[in-house]
Amino acid sequence: QVQLVESGGGLVQAGGSLRLSCAASGRIFSTYKIGWFRQAPGKERNFVARIRWRDGTVYYGDSVKGRFAISRDNAKNTVYLQMNSLKPEDTAVYYCAAGRVDSGYEYWGQGTQVTVSL
Repeated sequence: QVQLVESGGGLVQAGGSLRLSCAASGRIFSTYKIGWFRQAPGKERNFVARIRWRDGTVYYGDSVKGRFAISRDNAKNTVYLQMNSLKPEDTAVYYCAAGRVDSGYEYWGQGTQVTVSL
C-alpha cells in the first residue's frame, strides 16, 4: 500500500514559480512510476508529467514542456514538480499518483490547489 501526500500549492502571479512535493509512504518499488496530473474546474483530469522510479526517466505533457520539471529524491521517497513561467491556464488541482510502469496508476493523493492570477 502506498499513500501519497501533495504539498506546495498556492496562489502565484503569472510568470511566477511554484514547487510541488509528493511525499510517499509505504514502499515505492523500482518498477513504479510517479505521475502528476491536474484538473481544472469543469474539466477532465489531464496528465502533466511522470518519472520512472528506477532510473529517473521523465516524460511531459505538451502543455508544460520547457516550463515544468519533475524530479525525485529516492532517500526521501518524494517527487517534485518545479513549475516555472506559470500561466493562468495552469490553474488547477494538482494530483500525484503512483503505479507500476507497465500499468495504470493505482494510488492517488488528495491534491493541492494551484492558482495563477494575471
